[in-house]
Amino acid sequence: MDSMIYKVYDALKTSTLIQEKVNNRIKFYEYPPTDNIQGVYIVIDPIDTPRPGDFADNKWLTDEYFYQIEVWSKNLLDTQAIAKEVRQVIWKQLGFSQYGTGLDEWDKETGIYRDARRYRGKEYVVI
Repeated sequence: MDSMIYKVYDALKTSTLIQEKVNNRIKFYEYPPTDNIQGVYIVIDPIDTPRPGDFADNKWLTDEYFYQIEVWSKNLLDTQAIAKEVRQVIWKQLGFSQYGTGLDEWDKETGIYRDARRYRGKEYVVI
C-alpha cells in the first residue's frame, strides 16, 4: 500500500462527524457485509496506481492519485451527510477534487444506500 492511502484515512479520521457516525469502519479495499450492515462504512479504493506528473528538467515532480471513496449505510441522510463530509475533508486537507461521475444507489434487497465518488489529487515527490 502506498502512503497516500494512509493520509486519506488519517484525514477522514480528523472529522468529528465521521468519528461520530463511522468510528472505526473506514476500510481499504474491503467492502462491508451486505447481509448485516450496522452503522456507516467508508471504503477507500484506489482506482489506479500513482502516476508521475508535473514534469520539469526531465524529472517528475508529483505523484498523481485516483481514488474511489464509498459511503454505505441503511440511512439515506447519514450516507449523504458523510459523503459530503468526505468531499470537504479530502479537498481541505489533501487538495483532492471530485472527478468524473460517481454512483448514488439504493439496493432494495439489502436496504443499503451507497454513494461512491472519485477523487483525483497529487503530492509533490522528493527526488
